[in-house]
Formats: sequence, structure tokens, C-alpha cells
Amino acid sequence: MPEKTVTLINKKGLHARAATRLVHLSQKYNCQIELCLGDKIANTRNIMQLLMLAAPCGTQLLLRAQGDDAEAALCALDELIQARFDEEE
Repeated sequence: MPEKTVTLINKKGLHARAATRLVHLSQKYNCQIELCLGDKIANTRNIMQLLMLAAPCGTQLLLRAQGDDAEAALCALDELIQARFDEEE
């Protein structure tokens, strides 16, 4: 299962709009994607699970994917996170 460590660098962390962007992007891929914070695991297609991670700016998260396009999904989600969810300059 491919995985990648990412750090939230946007000012507000994983808030509602950012989580919504993750959900929409995840739905474009045909694989199971999880975002992990310690022992908490969230399906990236479930906004409530993502919000329950309560991840502020600076939090390191583990992205994991399993399925046909897992690598492409991880790359796309990483790019979105590195782009600060397209919210800030």
C-alpha cells in the first residue's frame, strides 16, 4: 500500500473547506484513500471523519491509498495540500 507523509501548511489546517476539497478530489480516483493522524484514521471521501482529525496547521499526516490508481491519487492529494488547498497565496 503506497503511503506518503504530508504536513498541513495552510493557516487554518484541515477545516471544512479544505476537507471538502479533499473529498471532491478523492472521489475522482478508483481507490481507497485514508488520512491518518496517530491512531485516528479517516476515509478521504468522508468529510466528518476528516474533520474529526482536528488537524491544525503544522500537523504531519500519513496519506495511504490502495487500488488501481493509488499512486496518482496520492500525488494529486499531496499537490492539493502543498498548494494550501488553493486558499492562500
